[in-house]
Amino acid sequence: MITINIVRDKSGFIWQYIVEGHAGFAQAGKDIVCSAVSTVAYTGINALDELVGIKSYGIEDGYMICSVPTDLSPELKEKVSIILETIVVGFKQLQLTYEDYVLVIDEEV
Repeated sequence: MITINIVRDKSGFIWQYIVEGHAGFAQAGKDIVCSAVSTVAYTGINALDELVGIKSYGIEDGYMICSVPTDLSPELKEKVSIILETIVVGFKQLQLTYEDYVLVIDEEV
C-alpha cells in the first residue's frame, strides 16, 4: 500500500507531503496505481520548482518527501497553497478509486 502523509500547520497550510510504499496493484512497470500516485507527487514537485522556485524534496525507491520553507512571503505562500491543495485533491481522488492501495493521511501538527 502507498501511504501519503499531508502535513499542515495550525492554520491549515500544507508545508510537507510524504509518499511511502508500493501499491502492489500489479508488477513493477505495469502498476497503474503506482504510476498515478507518482504522477501527482511529481507534479507537485515540478510545479513548486517551475512556478515558485522552490526545490526542496528527496526521492528514493518507494519514498518521496516534499517540503516548503516556513518563511514564505504572503504572496508566495498563497501560490504554494494553491499548488499543494490541488495535489491533495489528486491524492484523495486516487484513494477513493483505489482504496485498497492508497491511503491519504491529512493531519495538522
